[in-house]
Amino acid sequence: MSIFSTILSKIFPSSHPAVQAAPAPDAAPAADAAPEQAPAGAAAAAAPAEPVDVEAILTALADQHPEKLNWRTSIVDLMKLLGLDSSLAARKQLAEELDYSGDTGDSASMNIWLHKQVMTKLAENGGKVPDDLKN
Repeated sequence: MSIFSTILSKIFPSSHPAVQAAPAPDAAPAADAAPEQAPAGAAAAAAPAEPVDVEAILTALADQHPEKLNWRTSIVDLMKLLGLDSSLAARKQLAEELDYSGDTGDSASMNIWLHKQVMTKLAENGGKVPDDLKN
């Protein structure tokens, strides 16, 4: 499971379509894969799920965490809050998953980009994320 998929599974309910589908963010379908026809009743099942209030979930987790973590601006603290490995190697792996094109040797810039990208991706997958966390 990719790091971003793990982040999704820690924030979104297991029944959420984003968690159930959760491929790597840059995974593409095989070129020779034939498109599948959805059964007639599948349209109702594929209806968008209720948005997940990412800020409320993370705030509640932070309130229960023994360490004061600044998850709103720090990718390291966000990963710690979710019980994930926040090492530089793990963050470089997440950067690769999310197609970071910058210098991974400049960890400060990478970390800022990662935090914004994770928040943006959470929003794209059905999370309700305040604009100030995405921009």
